[in-house]
Amino acid sequence: MTPQFDWQSHLRGAIRAACVLEATARKPGNVHPGAAFEDVRYEDFVRSADVTAPVLAETPRLGVGRAIREAVSVTQRAVGRNTNLGIILLIAPLAAVPEEVALVEGIKSVLDGLTVEDAQFCFEAIRMAHPGGLGDAGEQDVREAPTVTLREAMRLATDRDRIAEQYVNGFREVLSLGVPFLPGQSWGEDWEQAVIRLHLQLMADFPDTLIARKCGADVAMESAERAKRVIDAGWPESESGRNEIEQLDQWLRADEHRRNPGTTADLVAAILFAALRDRRFPLPPLE
Repeated sequence: MTPQFDWQSHLRGAIRAACVLEATARKPGNVHPGAAFEDVRYEDFVRSADVTAPVLAETPRLGVGRAIREAVSVTQRAVGRNTNLGIILLIAPLAAVPEEVALVEGIKSVLDGLTVEDAQFCFEAIRMAHPGGLGDAGEQDVREAPTVTLREAMRLATDRDRIAEQYVNGFREVLSLGVPFLPGQSWGEDWEQAVIRLHLQLMADFPDTLIARKCGADVAMESAERAKRVIDAGWPESESGRNEIEQLDQWLRADEHRRNPGTTADLVAAILFAALRDRRFPLPPLE
């Protein structure tokens, strides 16, 4: 007798795998096993994945907003800092799509169904995480009680936050651009190259909004141009491409890591989850 497919287990595994793969790949400017920031290490990201995956897998039951708040809460208890707010904001709506529906077909219904209560929970989560470069908003500031739905609140932030933009454009960068960019149907020895290549392409095409908030639009645009130089130089096959990615990594890590392309990394994690959730790839063997 064929065993029944365990959707909850699949969701938990896909969420954790996506987060761990994203953190493990040696992407320029980000934390990975060989590079830490002063206040956060690779192990913090793995621990965050461990504690948030079970919560986010419950999004269909909890609702998007409550799942976001609970996932941020368990992260704060586990590691005491913001390691994954952007990832949580991106994965929660995707995890809410019913099992029998492909993400690209089901995400609109989830986003259309977001409520003011979802916004309340989400605002509380953002205050709890206290992300860098938050700044002040003229309308629907997260420090105040929201009066619109979560999707409408995100719409007001699209000019400064690529994650918010996903709520408005139906996760276009994740589902229509990111997932198709991933190669093949299985995880081989070159999985890390595939993740880094995705990260570079996203950086080149969409200037990182975390960099923009922290350092200004001109610096974000320069980060995009530098990422494009890596791609155009033929990374990873060519020596010039390898030199370019090393220079990009050093430039991103200068200035006390203020140029960390964190929004791009969050999008990478969401894209990996989407591919794993829809079983484009099997779940990779991870400890």
